[in-house]
Amino acid sequence: METAEHTRLAENERREKHWRRWGPYLSERQWGTVREDYSAEQDPWSYLPHEHARSYAYRWGEDGLFGVSDNHQRLCFALAFWNGKDPILKERLFGLSNHEGNHGEDVKECYWFEDNTPTHSYMRGRYRYPQEPFPYAELVAANARQGLEHPEFELVDTGIFDENRYFDVVVEYAKAGPEDLLIRITVENRGPEAAVFHLLPTLWFRNTWSWAPGEERPVLRGKDGVVEAIHPTLGNRCLTLDGDPDFLFTENETNRRRLYDAPNRAAHVKDAFHYAVVYGDAEAAAIDGGTKWAGWYRWDIPAGERRTTRLRLAPEPGVDIDTHAFDDVIRLRRKEADAFYGAIMPRKVSKEEAAVFRQAMAGMFWSKQWYHYVVETWLRGDPTEPPPPPGRFQGRNHEWVHLYNDDVLSMPDTWEFPWYATWDSAFHALPLAMADPEYAKRQLTLLTREWYMHPNGQLPAYEWDFNDVNPPVHAWALWEIYDNERRQKGEGDTAFLESVFHKLLMNFTWWVNRKDVLGQNVFEGGFLGMDNIGVFDRSSPPPTGGRLEQSDATSWMAMYCLDMLAISWELSKTNLAYEDIASKFFEHFLYIADAIHNIKWTGRSLWDEEDGFFYDQIRYPDGTREPIRLRSMVGLIPLLAVEILDPRQVDQLPGFKRRMEWFYEHRGDLTSNITCRFEPGEKGRCLLALMRREQLERVLTRVFDEDEFLSPYGIRSLSKVYENDPYVFARGDFREVVRYEPAEARNPLFGGNSNWRGPVWAPMNFLIIRALERYHRFWGDELTVEVPTGSGRRMPLDEAAKEIGRRLIKLFTLDENSRRPFLGEDDELQADPEWRDRLLFHEYFNGDNGAGLGASHQTGWTGLVANLIAECRKDASR
Repeated sequence: METAEHTRLAENERREKHWRRWGPYLSERQWGTVREDYSAEQDPWSYLPHEHARSYAYRWGEDGLFGVSDNHQRLCFALAFWNGKDPILKERLFGLSNHEGNHGEDVKECYWFEDNTPTHSYMRGRYRYPQEPFPYAELVAANARQGLEHPEFELVDTGIFDENRYFDVVVEYAKAGPEDLLIRITVENRGPEAAVFHLLPTLWFRNTWSWAPGEERPVLRGKDGVVEAIHPTLGNRCLTLDGDPDFLFTENETNRRRLYDAPNRAAHVKDAFHYAVVYGDAEAAAIDGGTKWAGWYRWDIPAGERRTTRLRLAPEPGVDIDTHAFDDVIRLRRKEADAFYGAIMPRKVSKEEAAVFRQAMAGMFWSKQWYHYVVETWLRGDPTEPPPPPGRFQGRNHEWVHLYNDDVLSMPDTWEFPWYATWDSAFHALPLAMADPEYAKRQLTLLTREWYMHPNGQLPAYEWDFNDVNPPVHAWALWEIYDNERRQKGEGDTAFLESVFHKLLMNFTWWVNRKDVLGQNVFEGGFLGMDNIGVFDRSSPPPTGGRLEQSDATSWMAMYCLDMLAISWELSKTNLAYEDIASKFFEHFLYIADAIHNIKWTGRSLWDEEDGFFYDQIRYPDGTREPIRLRSMVGLIPLLAVEILDPRQVDQLPGFKRRMEWFYEHRGDLTSNITCRFEPGEKGRCLLALMRREQLERVLTRVFDEDEFLSPYGIRSLSKVYENDPYVFARGDFREVVRYEPAEARNPLFGGNSNWRGPVWAPMNFLIIRALERYHRFWGDELTVEVPTGSGRRMPLDEAAKEIGRRLIKLFTLDENSRRPFLGEDDELQADPEWRDRLLFHEYFNGDNGAGLGASHQTGWTGLVANLIAECRKDASR
C-alpha cells in the first residue's frame, strides 16, 4: 500500500512529521457532561444546559460545529452561523437533555460526516441549517408530550425543511503540510428564494488561565485579513482569510452577569458574538484583541446558488490565499483519499457498498476527540473558583483519583456520548485497524495504562460512573487486531500484544475477585452495558431479594478465559514462561464451563433443557433458585465462548500438555463435561466451547427463527415471541412485564435512552458472526443450520454467519425500491437523494424495519459494518 496517505502515516509513526497534531478533536458537546458538573445534585444536564453553554467558559474542554484543534486542544477553530431569524447564534449543536427527551438525550440537528482520512489530510462535513427560526422550544415541548409509547419527535418532523428551505453548509479541511491547514467553507441556498446567511468562522483558545493564579494568558490579534494566535506552549499560528469580513474579538470568559447575576471578571465575555450579531450590540465585541475571534461574513444568496470562502491556518505569517493553488491542494488531497480507500477496500466491493464503507470510516475518524479529565483536580476544585460541594468526595467517581485523561480518543457518538466507554472502544478498534492500525492499537493500550486503569485492575467504564461494569471484551479486541495484522503481514506486533496482555491479567483478577462473590465461577457483572434487557435493573440487588447469577456475565468470563488462552499460547511461541499462564486460563475455563451447567454441585444449571436456552437465575437467601426464563441476548452470550486448539501446538508446549492430560486422567468430571469438548475435528483440531453440539444446534434454531431472533437486518436483542405474549415475572409484591419492543424503549430503565428489548445491535451481531466462524472451522460442513428456521434451506455455519452480515449491510444500502432501511418509514426522506444518500450510523436499529434509533452518529461500534463489507467482498474475491 504505497498511497500518499500511507506515506503520511509512516512519517508520523517514525516521528518525522507530526501529521496528527491537527484533527477533528474538538468535541461536539461539552455542556451537560460530568466533568463540567460542579453541582451538589450530581446532575450535569441541569447544572450546565445548552442554554448556558454559549455564556459559560468550560473548564475541561471546548465544543463547536465541525471544529478542529491541536491534539491538546489549546487552539480551536469551528463554524458559527446565523440565518437572520434564529434567537441565538448557532455555535454548537442543540439537543435534548436526558430529562427532556421522551427516550433520553438526543441531538436535534441534521449533519453528516462525509469524508476523512487517518491523518486528517482531507476532511469534509455537511450541516443542514434551516432558513426559518430554529424550533428549539417546539422540539422540547413536543418531546415532553410524546411519552415513551411514541418515537422521538425530530427536527425533520417540524416541517422546517419543507420546500427545501435550508442552507447546506459544507466545510472541507486539507493539509498542505503537517502544520498548514486549508479550510474551505461553501454555503448553498437550497430554497426557492434568496436568503441571508451570516457565516462566522471562529478561532479561540481553550481557557487554561482562569483556574489557577499565575497562568499565562494567550492572545489573538489581527488586521488586514490575518489573525495571529500567540500561545506560550503551542507557539504562534496565523489564520489568513479571503474576502473582507468584519473582525470580532472577545475573551473566552464566563458571562457571570447573565448566568449568576454577578460581576464579570472581564469586560468582554464568551457570548459577545451572539449579542453582536443577533442583537446588533456593536460594543459587545469592540476590542482589538482577545482570546476568541470571529470573522463576520454577510451573504445574500440567491436561490440555488453558493458562496465560498477560504481560510488558512499555518505557523508562518502572511501565507497568501491563491484561490487556484488553494483549490488544487484540496483536489489533490481528495484524490489521495480516493486512492487510500481504494487500497484498503476489496476489489469486488460494489459502488453502494463502497459508499457505505467510506462514510462509515469517515465517521470513525471524525469521532476522534480530545478528552481531558483529571479526577483529583475535579474533586478538589480550582483555587480561583468556589469549592465543590462537601459531598463530592463521597460522590461520583471519587474512587478514581488516579485517573488523568489527556488524549485523543475514539468517542462512541460525538454528541450523545462525548466520552469514551471501555467496551465501545474495543469495538471501535476493529474498523480503525483496517485504516490506521497504530492508532487502533493505541486505543486499546491507553485504557490499560496506569493513569486509566484502576490500581485494583478495573478498567474505567465511562465518566457517568467509572465503577460501572462493561463486558470484558478488551482481550477479544486485542487478539482480533493482532491476529488480523499477523495474517496480513506474516507477523504480528508481539510487543503490543504482550504489553496489553500483562495489564489484562490484572483486570481478569479483578473480575474474579469482585464479580464471583461466592467463589463458584458464576458471575454477577451487573447490567453489563445491555441497559434494560432484564426484568429489573441488574446493576442493583434483585428487588425480590437474593443474588442474580448471570448467564451473560458467566459466559463473558468464559470468553475472556479463551481469548487470554489464545494470547498466552501465541506468546509462548517465543517465551515458554507463558506456557504456565496458558494452563491457568485453560483450567479456569474448565471450571467456568462446569459451573454454568452444575452450580456448586447443586444439580442446577443456567441451561434450561426444556427450552433449549440459557437463562439468568436468582439465588434466594434460603438457597433456592429461580430461572428468569426470558429469551434475550443474555442467553446468546454463551455462544461467544469458543476457541479451537491445535494439537500440534499442544505438542510444542510439554508442560501445558502434561497438565491437560492430568485433567483428563484425574478430573474427568470436568474434561468429559458436555460443555467443554475435546474431540478430533477438521484437520485434527480440538474445540473448547461452553455449548456442546446439541445445545448449539438448539440455540441456533431460535437464533435463525424469524419469529424469534432473526430480523431482516440481523439478530434481535430479544425474542419476538414476546410481542403478543409478553413475559411476566412475579414474586411477592414484585411484578414486571417484558414485551418485545422493536424500536425505542418503553420503560424508563437507564433513562430510556437505549433499548435491548428487541432492536438489532451491530456489535453483538458481529460477535455472533465471529463465533459462528470459529465453530465452522471446527465442524466444517458437517454441521449445518436451517436459515431461516423452517425454510428448508440449510447451510454451514460460515454461510450462516455471512447471512447475518449481509442483513446488517442491508441497513444502509439501497434496496429494490431505492430505499435505505435505516431511514425508516419516512417517504419524503426516502424519495429525496439529498437526504436518502447521506448516511447515518445509529446506535441500534428497529428489529422489524431496520430504522436507525438512539444516538444518530454512533459511528463507533456501528462502524463495524465496514469490516463486514470488507470481509464479505474478500470472500467474493476468492
